[in-house]
Amino acid sequence: MTIGVFVGGKATRMGGAAKGLLRAPDGTQTLIGRLVRECARAAPGAALFLVGQSAPYAALGLPQLPDDPVGVGPIGGLRALLLRAHADQSELALALACDLPFLDESVISSLLVPFSGRARVPFVAGRLQPLAAAYAPEATLRAVERSLALGKHALMHVLDQLGSELESVEFDAEGARALRDWDTPEDVQR
Repeated sequence: MTIGVFVGGKATRMGGAAKGLLRAPDGTQTLIGRLVRECARAAPGAALFLVGQSAPYAALGLPQLPDDPVGVGPIGGLRALLLRAHADQSELALALACDLPFLDESVISSLLVPFSGRARVPFVAGRLQPLAAAYAPEATLRAVERSLALGKHALMHVLDQLGSELESVEFDAEGARALRDWDTPEDVQR
């Protein structure tokens, strides 16, 4: 299994602060430190990468995957993660945003259970969550390539390309809370 924690965004709504380096709600570690710990609990031995080149994260010493291609948003990061997973012969690629302060081992584990489609994506508050999802590398890579060829850079278009091969997973209220991200200072204060 290959896990990618997406850190490449500009965080403009957060005033440019590297969101993964914000303090977790319990105050004892950073969001990224907490997320790495929860991933290690849910998937011991999985290869973990930071997806996107972001200087503030260099001090963590974790391997980084540059977007491929660069400048197209998260789809470039997803492609880089899927290429790495394919090269490593991983059966599964887990894509996680770095700004998920409540994501825990149990929710991560629920994404990793065997699934019949090409992707297992949470459906929360009427929206699919592509950056808290598990992907079959080869099939999803084909969907990414089709999207890029069409000039479509939104991750939702990749999910559309997967069609009936996408397994949407509804979460209860606790699971939905675990997938709440921090996009703005107001999110952090809540």
